[in-house]
Amino acid sequence: MARRHRHRWGQRLARGVGAGLALLAVLAAGIVVVVLVLVRSEAPEVTAERCAVEIDGATWVLSPEQAGNAALLSATAIRRGLPARAVTIAIATALQESRLINIDYGDRDSVGLFQQRPSQGWGTVEQIMDPVYSTNAFYDGLVKVQGYEQLPITEAAQAVQRSGFPDAYAQHEGRSRAWASALTGFSPGTLTCTLRAPSGPGSAESFTARVERDYGALPASSSVGDDGSTTVVVDTTPLAQGAEAEQERFAWAFAQWSVAVAAEQQVTRVSVNAETWSRDSGTWAPSGRALPTGEVRVTLAGDG
Repeated sequence: MARRHRHRWGQRLARGVGAGLALLAVLAAGIVVVVLVLVRSEAPEVTAERCAVEIDGATWVLSPEQAGNAALLSATAIRRGLPARAVTIAIATALQESRLINIDYGDRDSVGLFQQRPSQGWGTVEQIMDPVYSTNAFYDGLVKVQGYEQLPITEAAQAVQRSGFPDAYAQHEGRSRAWASALTGFSPGTLTCTLRAPSGPGSAESFTARVERDYGALPASSSVGDDGSTTVVVDTTPLAQGAEAEQERFAWAFAQWSVAVAAEQQVTRVSVNAETWSRDSGTWAPSGRALPTGEVRVTLAGDG
């Protein structure tokens, strides 16, 4: 009899322990779910910012800072009437010399996008650190190289830079050619940027000042929307000569330039022809509305 009671008591104890463990497992699972919900709801969404040109199945990435400097190199070439090949050479050179970042240090007394040296007659440190000055100084040297458009990048860049490692420029040719093609309008709808939400409101004055710095003065007007955003409408036809196809190309050049400087200028949307790039999506998509030839609409973030 005693053995029978002990057996029943053991069964009840085992059932009780099992139920307790099951309850603890349920509670633990519930706590894990609650913690995950809280973590996911409180953690900020992190976006890896980058800009890219996708052509023929290849994607060529730059940081927003690098993209903004590539935009200057391209716009300066367009302003000077130089071909896309000049932009390819300039971007490849700057990628090799400074990683396309306007740095204030380098080998010996080299500084700036192209690592130009004051001791070699490129100008003062203050002048070379001005990316507009250094870009024009590079193109001043490039246009003196006879037949540079037909030369390999290594030879054309070396003729200007006189680097100790001339063959190094070649490694940047694919990326440079793709970005030059997009920023000169030969490859429309290929340049995109994935960016975080704007850090503050955009300014029509700041944007048009950047336009004038890079391209020169272009006809533009601005208006403020109900949501506080500002839309700048730019007429790019003065950049083109002749046929409507050229006007469309330069409009795309300017539109993709606007995307490349979007991080700096708090741009949220760029429209050209019947296409719109949106900061929310990071891509180009049909807008449903065809703009006049040569017109580009750039929307800047509002204060909300």
